[in-house]
Order: sequence, then C-alpha cells, then structure tokens
Amino acid sequence: MEKEIENALTVLKRGGLILYPTDTVWGIGCDATNAEAIDKVFALKQRAESKALICLVNDFKMLNQYVEDVPEVAYDILKYASKPTTIVYDDPIRIAQNLVADDNTLGIRVVKDDFCNKLIRKFKKPIVSTSANISGQKTPTSRKEIAPEILEGVDYVVNLQHHKSTAKPSAIIKLKNDGTVAVIRE
Repeated sequence: MEKEIENALTVLKRGGLILYPTDTVWGIGCDATNAEAIDKVFALKQRAESKALICLVNDFKMLNQYVEDVPEVAYDILKYASKPTTIVYDDPIRIAQNLVADDNTLGIRVVKDDFCNKLIRKFKKPIVSTSANISGQKTPTSRKEIAPEILEGVDYVVNLQHHKSTAKPSAIIKLKNDGTVAVIRE
C-alpha cells in the first residue's frame, strides 16, 4: 500500500488526476485546492461545473481547517453514522473556488477507509472525490466496470482493491449554519 500512496501523492502534488478506491465507490480524485486540477475532473467526467463535487478529509481536525464554522451536530452525525456520510457545509475556506457550489457550500466526507486516510494524511490537504464515470452514466460498482475513457483520462490508477465491489455512494446530508438539516441522499 505504501508504494501506491507514494505514486498517488506524486500525481496529486503535480496537479494530476488519480483513480482510486474510496470508502464508497471508485473515485476520480485530485488536489481540492488546485482549480486547474478540478477543471480536469469536470472535463474528464463531461460534467457541468454547476454540479458540485465533494472532497475527502482524513479527520475532524482537517475538516475544521476547510469549513469556516462546523456545526456541533455534524460531529454527532459523523460519529454515529452507520455508513459513509458526506455532509454539505456552509462557508468552505482554503479550497479551490471552482469546487464550491453557487450557494457557497461544499460536500465533505471524513473517510474511515485505511488507504484514503493514509493518502490524505500524507498529502495534508483534502482530495476531490467523484464517482469514476462520465456524468449521467451508471456509477461503476467495481474497478472492472470503469469505462476505458476514464481509465485513460487519469494520470494514475491506484493498483489496489481491484475486486472491491460497492453497492452505493455515501449518504449526503445538508447541514446549514442555522441548524437546518436536510437529507439529500440516504
């Protein structure tokens, strides 16, 4: 795993795209603070920039570095969640502007997956995570279902968990600073 982390880090640091197994589905990732890298993700996925992407952090400390004011209830939601859960927060900071939605929100997931956690901890910044498919097409549930144009469009494919099969992306909860909670995807 260490060799794969080092290879992925090299690509992330130079603004490239990786294809990697996450705690949910296989994802396309890049440096969440690099606007040019994020533009590459939108282009590869053929996705409108108005459709937001999410990013991954490795712990609550990193979460607090990229959200102006994390509502207290977020910690409880994440602590007791039975599956990977992405929370959409108000007022993200220190992140590429093209990753932030028009309403000044950003979806962030604190990962529990060992590979993702180690990669993000060593990178010391959030990593974009979006399903490894062309926008509008079915989300692949395993590495073998990923389309050739995605495989060829990234700079590095992490060579781990080829047989990992996932059924669903994360739950998504929108958590406003005023205390409003909305479940977007269960």
